[in-house]
Amino acid sequence: MNSWQASLIGPNITLREALEAIDRTGAQMAVVVDENGRLLGTISDGDARRALLSGLSMSDRVARVMNQSPKTVLEKDSPLAILSSMRRTGLHQLPVITENRVVVGLALINDYLKATPRDNWVVIMAGGLGSRLQELTRDTPKPMLKVGSRPLLETIIRSYADQGFHNFYLAVNYKAEQIEEYFGDGHEFGVEISYLREEQRLGTAGALSLLPRRPNHPIVVTNADLLTKEDFGHMVDQHSASNVAATMGVRHYEMQVPFGVVNVRDSFIHSIEEKPLHSYIVSAGIYVLSPTMLDLVPSNQFFDMPSLFEAGIQIGHKARAHQINGYWLDIGRISDYERANKEYLGIFDDRK
Repeated sequence: MNSWQASLIGPNITLREALEAIDRTGAQMAVVVDENGRLLGTISDGDARRALLSGLSMSDRVARVMNQSPKTVLEKDSPLAILSSMRRTGLHQLPVITENRVVVGLALINDYLKATPRDNWVVIMAGGLGSRLQELTRDTPKPMLKVGSRPLLETIIRSYADQGFHNFYLAVNYKAEQIEEYFGDGHEFGVEISYLREEQRLGTAGALSLLPRRPNHPIVVTNADLLTKEDFGHMVDQHSASNVAATMGVRHYEMQVPFGVVNVRDSFIHSIEEKPLHSYIVSAGIYVLSPTMLDLVPSNQFFDMPSLFEAGIQIGHKARAHQINGYWLDIGRISDYERANKEYLGIFDDRK
């Protein structure tokens, strides 16, 4: 979007001048704005060609040709959301606007297909037993269960790699040899993979004490049983911009009581609420931690992530909640695993 200003044109210029602007920017589109920079429409080279074929001339005004209801993205949208909009609409360029429809950029698909390399480590907790999946994990660790045509853990790693993350640590324990044999050093997947080998179960945070050194940047920590389309880079950026020590990905969870709830005080019924719906904010199993948080992890001891957050908050570290609104599925039960396989191809690209 470096030269997006050159794509801005007024509604009263000629079709010839609009085509010259499109040719000059190489964006295949010009954005039509009013004198205050507010979006009026767009014109592509295809729009111009169809206008000429319909009998209009090069001297006709752009206002007669432009698309007055173009697809747009908002300035506040994350890069992943913008790329998703382009893929969903099949458009390779979209005006970027404010809430007041002032044009502030032109998103080009090539700018979003090239992920910015990120040096943040990604630690994936892949050592759990997966006991709730019963027979499925008797001979196979849960992260290696096939979802779609590949292991769940491979989809997780590819999701991060597609966003520019390239340094991975896998915390392994149960049937670790299967994971290490499959992923090796990560070369086949275009990333670097090292292993944190738990001699005993260390919980969702304890394996962080096995990291070989203190990182220079915030790290991402995630469970190995999550399928999500979250923009992890945006989460890391928000963590850094907020000047906090820890960020927890959270989601809204609703639970309905299947009975009428009776409010009783001193043996008298004061009210009855039929099948009330309760809403909670719950952890989504994805975290961003600044290096200082790692000092609070006890060495080689069982330690869960909630305990780490509580320890940080008690000594004055700030922790923020990051809302995860996109697709998210925790594969904890057999019904979740079955759902993941049904939904996988419609959400994740299985061709890579």
